[in-house]
Amino acid sequence: MSAKFSIQDKTTPLRGVFSMRVIDRSGMVIREYRDHNMIVNSAREALAKLVSEGDPSKCISRFAVGINDESPTPTDTIITGMYRNAIVAHEFPEPGVVKFKWQLGYEEANGMNIVEYGLLCEDDSLFARKTREAIYKASDIAFDGEWSIIF
Repeated sequence: MSAKFSIQDKTTPLRGVFSMRVIDRSGMVIREYRDHNMIVNSAREALAKLVSEGDPSKCISRFAVGINDESPTPTDTIITGMYRNAIVAHEFPEPGVVKFKWQLGYEEANGMNIVEYGLLCEDDSLFARKTREAIYKASDIAFDGEWSIIF
């Protein structure tokens, strides 16, 4: 008699959490936001290359803002009208979670009606995307935030 067994994946699918604060020049937080985001198909490719080949071009190194207000889909590949910055830092707050810290300063992306946010790999491929209500970026506000990816 042969033994029968099945292997079932009991893990949660790859997901992310986007949070940000809008800060005025006096340092006062004037708006806060937190929600889930779309992990796009190219993220799965990036992860496969990282775990199989250690490809440094697939490390998340940038944060981007843009102007496309269409809802995120897994097939998204770009941030429209992109302004990008380097990730400020990353940390591992618990097993299976990496949190990327990002900032957009008072003098950056001014004049943009920001509605779209993205995490980018070193090769500029899109890893995650989020849209939300538009914020007109002027020199009297800055953003800072965190973006957690949960494995």
